[in-house]
Formats: sequence, structure tokens, C-alpha cells
Amino acid sequence: MIPISINKVINSRISEFDPNNIAFGKLYTDHMFVCEYEGGEWKNARIEAFKPFELSPATSALHYGQAIFEGMKAFANDKGEVSTFRPMDNAKRLNISADRMMMPSFPEDLFMEALSKLIEIEANWVPSVAGSSLYIRPYMFATDAFIGVKPSDNYKFCIFCCPVGPYYSKALKVKVEENYSRAVKGGTGFAKCAGNYAAALKPTVAAQKEGFDQILWTDAMEHKYLEETGTTNIFLVLDGKLVTPEKSDTLLAGITRDSTIQIAKDLGMDVTERKISINEIVQCQENGSLEEIFITGTAATILNIEEFGYKGQRYLVPIQETGSFSYKIKTRLMDIRNGDAKDTHGWRMLMSSTASI
Repeated sequence: MIPISINKVINSRISEFDPNNIAFGKLYTDHMFVCEYEGGEWKNARIEAFKPFELSPATSALHYGQAIFEGMKAFANDKGEVSTFRPMDNAKRLNISADRMMMPSFPEDLFMEALSKLIEIEANWVPSVAGSSLYIRPYMFATDAFIGVKPSDNYKFCIFCCPVGPYYSKALKVKVEENYSRAVKGGTGFAKCAGNYAAALKPTVAAQKEGFDQILWTDAMEHKYLEETGTTNIFLVLDGKLVTPEKSDTLLAGITRDSTIQIAKDLGMDVTERKISINEIVQCQENGSLEEIFITGTAATILNIEEFGYKGQRYLVPIQETGSFSYKIKTRLMDIRNGDAKDTHGWRMLMSSTASI
């Protein structure tokens, strides 16, 4: 494996960090991991100060969109332990995205070694305040200084971190999107690539102007079947059964989604992955069989939807503070992450035991 050099900063910026007042994605830790792909191999793996990159105006990622990323979190518990949740799955999914975008795979053992060393160095940045965590952003982009449509020969891989509070502070209101499309079959919907999120901005802002928080994507062919929200996977509880859209190449295979399905099965709940039409959701809301709708994702974790809009109508969704299925799932996930529940699936990975904040 490529050796990782470490050059620590002399003066930490941690004095800027107030763990009781954290905005999401605005304050970054002292260090980052960087590695370059040149001449057909990864090289120069290092941990250094968080700082800007120097790039050519002709950098190919800026023109042709070869850019992918992952989202992860590290958690601190009251024992001073810092852990991550299913990091190997993030490493594997990064390489699935890389393959689709014609980018080189990043060695999974190097991914894990870099992650471990970086979190160990930045352990004091991991907040222990309830609902907070250290958000971790691994990403890769093309770096050829070349204007021409072809896969780049050179790439940069980086991991940086930022302490964060909750991504959403309350249940969401969402609008069913009927005009724009997130992904089509044969496209890049299953990849975690930058362009997927850029395409969501215009309809999301339009929905927010109408008083919604997010959009619910529907299939590109008919705008009839539910897919996911702008940033998360989605679940419904219908007549006591858990239902979620089936995986396809238009859907991101969320790690929290997969964890939710597994925990539901552990709890003995009936789980179905299938097509779900918007008309079915409306009918279930009207006849009372819709018990809840919730979203799952690394940033959001698990959060309820309290209202959805469709064809100019708004439909309320039941919410229970405690006792609901989503509450049970969220509690179980948090307990596993914090080391308070038995981790029967080997999801929690201890990274450090030196957190002091």
C-alpha cells in the first residue's frame, strides 16, 4: 500500500469551533488527505493542512463534469470514543461511481487507512453534543489541463472534514416533481456524481419558493412513480408495512437506506421494495392507511415528512414523536453508532478514543 506522509499544522484553528453552535458545512478541520493519480497509478498520499488547490483554468472536471463524492460521519460518545458507520460501504460505492464516470478506482485499503489516520488527528473536532457529528467528505475529480471531451488521465482524491449539527431541524414539506427529471435508465442516477445534484437545484429552488423544503423526484418517463428526494432515499409505512422504491440505475443505493431495511427485518417488520405510484400515496393518505413517510441519508439520518404537494394540492402526513417506526429505527441506528446497542452486523468501526469536545 502507498505510504501516507503526515505534516501537521503548527497552529490549530479549533478555537474557532463552538460545539454548541455549529452550522452545517461552513467550518472545516485543520487537515485533509490528498492523493494524486498520475501515470496510471495513485501516488503522493499525504495528510496536510486544509488549504485551497491550485488548478488550471482548463481543468477538465470544471468543463466535462468528472467529479464524484461520498458523505460519511464520525460520532463521539460519552466514553470518549470516536467511530464511523459502515465506512467500507462508502469506499465501495465511491468506486462504483468512479467506474460509471470513467475514473480510476481508489484502493479501498488506502481509503480506510487515510480515513483512520485523518480522524485520529482530528478527533478533538468531533462534537459530542447530541445530534452533532463530524461530517466527512471523500471526493475525486479530473485534473487534466485539457479542453477536449475524453476521460482525464490525471485525478485528485481528497478527504476533508467539518463538524456539523443536524442537516434539517424539523419535519419536511416536499413537492412531487412532475416536470424535471433527476435520472433516466442508462444514465448516472445510481452514481454519486456532482452533476446529479446540480440538476436538482432549479426545481428545488422553485419548490422552496412555494413553501416546500425539498422535492420528491418521480420517474423520467411518466412522472408517475416515486424515486427519491433531492438528497435522500424515501420510505413509507402503509398499513403497518415498510415500503420503499426498488433499487435501479436511476436510484442512489443509500447506505442509511440499506441499514433501515436491515433493522426493519431485525425487528420483524414486513419490508417491500417495489414501484410506488404517487396516486397510491394520495389514496393511502385519503383512506388513512398512510401511517408515515420518512427520508434516510447520511446528512439527514432519518427525518419525517409532514406534508407533500401534488398537482396543486397539499396532503398532511401523520407524525408521532415517539412510538413510530421511524423513531424506533432512528433510535436503533443512533444506539449502534454510539456503542449503546449490540452491533450484530459489524457496522460500527472504532477510529479513535481521544475525543475531548
